[in-house]
Amino acid sequence: MNFIPTKLEGCFIIEPKIILDERGYFMESFNENTFQKNINQQVHFVQDNQSFSSKGVLRGLHYQTGEHAQAKLVRVLQGEVLDVAVDIRPNSPTFGQYEAVVLSAENKKQVFVPRGFAHGFLVLSETATFFYKCDNFYNKESEGGISYNDKTINIDWGFATEDLIISEKDKVQPNIENAKKAW
Repeated sequence: MNFIPTKLEGCFIIEPKIILDERGYFMESFNENTFQKNINQQVHFVQDNQSFSSKGVLRGLHYQTGEHAQAKLVRVLQGEVLDVAVDIRPNSPTFGQYEAVVLSAENKKQVFVPRGFAHGFLVLSETATFFYKCDNFYNKESEGGISYNDKTINIDWGFATEDLIISEKDKVQPNIENAKKAW
């Protein structure tokens, strides 16, 4: 596996080693020892989640707060998405900055989103199956969110706003200045 640091400290793009032959392919999608050695921190995943969405669906920007904060290891099993991680750590030099990467079943890339980040994705293909591991259990009272179109973050989703499919909950998320604090 190739671990590529992003401009956001602790956030990595992970490219698996893919072994191809006439039968198809094999890849190791996760190895705790390799993972922890390369991100230089201890992360123990406790929950796996999966979603299926249609083209234009935007999910996010979501995070969990306090003792229920979550790190995530995300990937796409089918289709293609634009995956976005936003640094919301208040004392971080990259607070309010984001990293965006195309994840697809074809490129098999993954993104490690550490605690203290908001996360979201936009489906670029006709449909997509999105899969992610979390290092903490979901807790409804600890949910946080930031508006997908926050002007200070200024994410380039590459889609016309009228073509986006957004839940009512995500349509009314606050901007980063008024969002629930992560810590």
